[in-house]
Order: sequence, then C-alpha cells, then structure tokens
Amino acid sequence: MAPNECISALGGWEGFEVCEWRQERRGAQSWCVLRLRRDRSRAAYCSGCWREAQAIHDLEWRTVRDLPLFEHAVELELPRVRVACAQCGPKLELLGWLEPYARVTRRLAESVTRLCAVMSIRHVAEYFGLNWKTVKEIDKRSLQRRLGPVDFQGVTVIGMDEFAIQRGHRYATVVIEPSRKRVLWVGRGRSREELRPFFVLLGPQGCAALQAVVMDMNTAYEQEVRAHAPQARLVYDLFHVVAKYGREVIDRVRVDEANRLRADRRGRRLVKGARWLLLRNRENVTREPDQVRLSELLAANRALLTVYVLKDDLKALWDYRHEGYARRFWSGWYRRAIRSRIAPLQAFARRLRLYLPGVLAHCRYPLNTSLLEGINNKIKVIKRMAYGFRDDDYFFLKIRAAFPGIG
Repeated sequence: MAPNECISALGGWEGFEVCEWRQERRGAQSWCVLRLRRDRSRAAYCSGCWREAQAIHDLEWRTVRDLPLFEHAVELELPRVRVACAQCGPKLELLGWLEPYARVTRRLAESVTRLCAVMSIRHVAEYFGLNWKTVKEIDKRSLQRRLGPVDFQGVTVIGMDEFAIQRGHRYATVVIEPSRKRVLWVGRGRSREELRPFFVLLGPQGCAALQAVVMDMNTAYEQEVRAHAPQARLVYDLFHVVAKYGREVIDRVRVDEANRLRADRRGRRLVKGARWLLLRNRENVTREPDQVRLSELLAANRALLTVYVLKDDLKALWDYRHEGYARRFWSGWYRRAIRSRIAPLQAFARRLRLYLPGVLAHCRYPLNTSLLEGINNKIKVIKRMAYGFRDDDYFFLKIRAAFPGIG
C-alpha cells in the first residue's frame, strides 16, 4: 500500500483521499500538512435535506485542523464543495467527519470537549494550539447538543438558592430537583424579575404541579413562588435558619457582652475571641482545650449560655415529622426566647414566627439545601478552573453538565 493510501485509510476522511503531504516548521511546532482530493465516484449529499445532489455548484479550498499525529500538528487542505440542491439551493456538502463551516474535524472537536470537562479552556487551547475562543465555542456547542432543553415533566419538588458569580455582590440563582439531583435552571441575579424566566420555562402546567419549594428565607424567591405556584408549600432550610441565628443572635449578644466587660480585660478578651467557638456545633468542638474554654465561657456568662442552648434546641425543631408536635415544641421554644429578656433573641424569635409555616412544612417535606450547598461548592471549582466566565450561557451549561441528574 502506498504511503498516501495508508494515510487515507487510517485518516478516515470519508469521500476524500490524500493526494500529497508535506512537513513544515512553524516556530517551535512541527506541522504535517495533508492535501486531500474528493473521490469523484462518491455521490455528494446536501447538508440541509441530506438528499443526493445532482450537480456541484462551486468549491473553494479550506484549511481544517485534525488531531495531532505523533509530535506533529495536523492540518488538512481540502476542497469544500457547495452542491446545487434542487430543494435547498446551494448548500455545503454533507460530510460525516466535518461540520458545516467548521475549521476542526469532528474527532478533534470531541477530544477538545472531553478535555474541557477536566481542564480549563486555556490549558486545552494551549495543548492543541487552538485559540481559546475556538475551544470555548466547540465545548459550548457540544454542551448545547448534549444537554438540550430541560425536561420539566414530573417535577413536583424543587430547591432554589443563590451563589456568588462575581465580586461586588453579584449573584446568580440555581434551581434544582432534589430527588434526581439535577440542575434545572441557572440565571443571573436573585430578584423576582430575574427568577421569573424559570417559571416561564416551567409553564402553567409545571407551576401547577409543584408541591414544595425548599429555600432560604429570601423574600424575593417567596413572592415569585407565590405568584406562579400558590399551592406549593414553602420549606425553610435548617442550615440557613441556624446561620441567620448565629449572625443575628449569637454574634450580637457576644459583641454586647464584650462591650459590657470593658473593665474586665481578661473576660472581655475571652468573649471577643470566642466567635467561631460559639458558632460551631457542640459535637464539632473536639479539641480538649476548646471544650474547656467553651465550658468556662458558658458557665461564666448567662446570656451567652442562654442563646447557645436555645440554638441547639431550635435545631431539634427540624427533627419532627408530625406538625402538631412540632408546633407544640415551637410554642415552648418561643416562650423561652421571649422570656429571656435578651433583645436580639427576642427580635429573632418574633421574625421567625412570621416564617413558621415554612419551618413546619419540613415535617411533611423533610427537605434541605445540603445538595444546593454541594452544588455551590462545585460551582466555585468550575469558576476557579476557568479563571472566571464572561459568557453566562456557557457557564450555566457547564453547571448543568456537572449535575445532569440520576434516574
């Protein structure tokens, strides 16, 4: 077998064969340039209707990148034909190994896509010697084809949360289906108007099918859910409520107590430096010095002891599966909070009472946003790997691809 025939057979450029080749040097890179010619015995097909064309309209020579051969970058020179299709008019010839108007072969594009799943765009572009914009567009088109439109059929429970997309308090919203662990939608912003496109995509039937929505106590999310799916139960997540308790109660009381102890330097220093110790769960305080320090602090300060104990008691509310028992437990906790005479705790209890239906809904729908927090951590990894994204659509496709769902 002649060398050109061997290369043609191995290359798999259907409808073309190698007529000549050359090796050349471009900077530090060695290039193998293959010149292809059409097999005239092969019929030409229209890329629009896939029907056989009876005539050639015109052709022009194109250069196309292919996978590297050994240490050589590969470039193809080939005549790109436009057929005279009776139905579509002048159309590019249909080729199984080359997309219309593409400057890289399908197999090179597939290799780029596989590497983009584990590497940054910049590194993939450097590896293949391609422009980073070309790599991004290849991966974006591949994701669009693979993911397609979201299937909302059978979605009855969703979760929504925000995540930081850029510096300067710029956020995006992610909506998931917890049961299948898949991302349904991602959009920039966290206001009602910016969340509304999700409900438009979901449609009237999809909105009517929603039974529960798990979220943090975000007023904008709540109002938009109420506007489109008033029958859905709102479920407030334990993690966000406890985090809010830590910021608004424990932190505030700690600062107030530190200010009260200005005359007692040792006591003030102990209280001021105990922020993270107080915010951590008791079971997570494993070091013996920290355990001793926490015990001494709580024994010496009644206000901190009260808010610390009531924090642990509040978490028990999410353990109930019967709404009546949960409501009774809440009533007892609320009375203790109000009678504590600790202003930040009283204010928090009164505000939380307004959200009580969403807290009690956890009894029927034992949902949480732990999956959302895991997704947010993965999003941070995707952002770091890409050194940030300028194209929201591409970024959101990468997020959907990372969480395609199960089942």
